[in-house]
Amino acid sequence: MLHLEEGDWDLTSIGLILIGSSITIAGMIIAALLLGVRVGQAPFLLLTTAFLIVMSAVIIIYYDAKHEPNPSWPKTK
Repeated sequence: MLHLEEGDWDLTSIGLILIGSSITIAGMIIAALLLGVRVGQAPFLLLTTAFLIVMSAVIIIYYDAKHEPNPSWPKTK
């Protein structure tokens, strides 16, 4: 099994960054629409962010289920 050093990027980290930024972008699009700004591609952009959120959640769940944490891994205090 691959041993990850502290600070290494794994699929969970990438998925969390992707899901957080997708939620932020979706919120910005919705806020612009609520303020009355015409966003021509809003339905496509919201659909894309929804797809990215779902795919990120699937990646996080799959990777976490497949790679259980090592019991000897140092825990944060």
